Amino acid sequence: MLVSYKWLKEYVDLNGISAEALAEKITRSGIEVDGVKQISKGVKGVVVGQVLTCERHPNADTLNKCLVDIGEAEPVQIICGAPNVAAGQKVAVAKVGAVLPGNFKIKRAKLRGEESYGMICSLQELGVEAKLVPKDFADGIFVFPEDVEIGEDVLSLLNLDDEVLEFDLTPNRSDCLSMIGTAYEVAAILDQKVSLPEAKMTPSSEEAASYISVQIEAQDANPLYVAKVIKNVKIKPSPLWLQGYLMAAGIRPHNNVVDITNYILLEYGQPLHAFDYDRFGSKEIVIRHAHQNEKILTLDGAERTLTEDHLVITNGKVPVALAGVMGGADSEVQHDTTTVLLESAYFTGKTVRKASKDHHLRSEASIRFEKGIDPNRVRAAAERAAALMAKYADAEVLSGSVEKNYLDRQPAVISITVEKINSVLGTAIQMSEVEAIFQRLQFDVKKEGNMLKVTVPTRRGDITIEEDLIEEVARIYGYDCLPITLPTGATTPGYLTNEQRKRRITRRFMEGAGLYQALTYSLTSDEKAIAYALDDCVPVKIAMPMSEERSHLRLSLVPELLESLSYNLARKNTHIALYEMGSVFLQYDKKEQVEEQEHLAMAMTGLWQSHDWQGEKKQVDFYVAKGLLEGLFTKLGVNEAIHYRAAVIDGMHPGRTAEILLDDEVIGFVGQIHPNVQKRLDLKETYVFELKTRPIFAYPVSPLRYQAIPRYPAVSRDIALVVDRSVAAGKLKEIIQDAGGSLLKTVEVFDLYEGEHLEAGKKSIAFTLNYYNPEKTLTDEEVVAIHDKVLQAVKEKAAAVLRE
Repeated sequence: MLVSYKWLKEYVDLNGISAEALAEKITRSGIEVDGVKQISKGVKGVVVGQVLTCERHPNADTLNKCLVDIGEAEPVQIICGAPNVAAGQKVAVAKVGAVLPGNFKIKRAKLRGEESYGMICSLQELGVEAKLVPKDFADGIFVFPEDVEIGEDVLSLLNLDDEVLEFDLTPNRSDCLSMIGTAYEVAAILDQKVSLPEAKMTPSSEEAASYISVQIEAQDANPLYVAKVIKNVKIKPSPLWLQGYLMAAGIRPHNNVVDITNYILLEYGQPLHAFDYDRFGSKEIVIRHAHQNEKILTLDGAERTLTEDHLVITNGKVPVALAGVMGGADSEVQHDTTTVLLESAYFTGKTVRKASKDHHLRSEASIRFEKGIDPNRVRAAAERAAALMAKYADAEVLSGSVEKNYLDRQPAVISITVEKINSVLGTAIQMSEVEAIFQRLQFDVKKEGNMLKVTVPTRRGDITIEEDLIEEVARIYGYDCLPITLPTGATTPGYLTNEQRKRRITRRFMEGAGLYQALTYSLTSDEKAIAYALDDCVPVKIAMPMSEERSHLRLSLVPELLESLSYNLARKNTHIALYEMGSVFLQYDKKEQVEEQEHLAMAMTGLWQSHDWQGEKKQVDFYVAKGLLEGLFTKLGVNEAIHYRAAVIDGMHPGRTAEILLDDEVIGFVGQIHPNVQKRLDLKETYVFELKTRPIFAYPVSPLRYQAIPRYPAVSRDIALVVDRSVAAGKLKEIIQDAGGSLLKTVEVFDLYEGEHLEAGKKSIAFTLNYYNPEKTLTDEEVVAIHDKVLQAVKEKAAAVLRE
């Protein structure tokens, strides 16, 4: 909402307070003011001048030589390039020495051999946005009406010396979407009175009811409708003050009738619509829900197809307006309109919101209906608009209004005690102070014992319960005046949930291991959406994508991480390790809701942890990626439950990829990107992993137990086992551990050999076995017995032969 400071002064006494100071007070009371804008900051020296003569420049086809009276002793010659300049016009003239926006100073100049003593200005050159300039003057200079005085200050005439406060309103404060609503707020803050506008006019002896009738078929969506008839209207430009106020509020002036309806919308917060009565097509107004697939041509020239959810204003036969959103093109006010049918109505927010959303039409009117208007201003707004049309369109307002009213909207009555207010705010405000605050807000308040009975006017639809009244007291009393108090009652110390704690552990581990955190797009292309997905789901396509590259919700983090690697490699960053913890979006059935799950992914290429002081350089490989995982799983306490098995996954190297299992559940994968993918993305040898965090974080972890250093020596044995290449080292390790029993404490792989001196299809895997008994020293006989049992087990279960 843009609020003109000069316009606001018509309702509230603002003497002694600047626009900036007022903005500060409003912000402190709970409505944020984003800024204060001076429309034509720094502009000076611009006056009204009259073009006495206008002739073509002797040396330029596109320039005119004008003699202009600017209210000084002698007229001045000005060279002007505007296409619409003509003799007899009253125009805005920047005199020699004037300053225009951007600190542009006007000097005496010579243009194509002719002297120019000033500049005839367009509104854009005076600081008005192009979209707010009346269409008749959009491509040229602004022409004033005949009744302005030569030499008058142009900024004052056009309200360009105004300051505009920009309100950032929350949805509940729709009352401040009007100048009167803003005036009530400012008056309460400053403890001033509000001067409301009057609707002074002498109505005609003719009755409006003889020209029109109103019938409401959709009373649930339109419980109140008021129609007035205005005859003998003369369509012409609005007075300058009215145009200036509209432009300050961000609305382009059109003509006196349309401008008055927009003025009332801003003044009362009540949208109005003016129909051309002679083009309306009948003498009856029927408000109903549209028929399915019914058509209407709206003011913007678009033909719109309606549904039964949309409310329309009809002439009894066809729609002439989409209620609360936009009028129809066939019945709009035009330059030859002589009789106006004026509509003022209460449409429910739900109905207007549906139509506005379906047709992508968001107007100043629809915004106010959606958020809620004051039902008690519907009639007053119509009367005020009719009075302004009588005055500024030389019109005749017919007697009375034609209305249908099914609306029962009573002011809210809320009872509250001062003790309740003070207990919530921590204050010690007296009852008289609280009464005074409600009176400043123009709320009716009655004292009944220790209780205050507050009647809230219908303009404040956001106040319905005790807590709302307490907030009003706090706002007007002053948030900065509230005392600092300690909380009372039982408190609960804050702590991290299990998931939050493990998420932090994961991030710290990854960053401590030397990886950089990446944040990539959740939206991707349809092709990348399904790549590397851990779950068999159909990717979800969004309704209005920005582009095809951002059209689907991702199922995996890996594709975007690979794009990040490619981006960095193209910029000569050759050693990169990135990780991301982010959401993927799964939908197993199109009828189900999309499920958001958290994944952890990593992508790395180049050298890993190159330490110059050690002279160590290690190329990234499968075991680096797997080692990172094992370190993380150990940190999270789930390493004993994790297993790996070879896997074939689309987009991954078939011989260097493994699935990650938690117990028997597949939770991710680790391995090298397929060479074809690496080539397509212009990557070097690249390794990735991706896993689901939910099962890992939820996995029950036993408390960490500490053991004393053994008092008795351990016995170590190394064995090299020859097995088929298909036998996994992890399988052999399990067999050894099971056979070794409680005295076999650790089993570690330390060598893998394939080549000479081994049969084709065979490999040799070497293990170190550590035996010890915490209660006593092991004898050779005990170790030999256990060791023989281990050798026998691997022979029987894996056909392993001890290599000599």
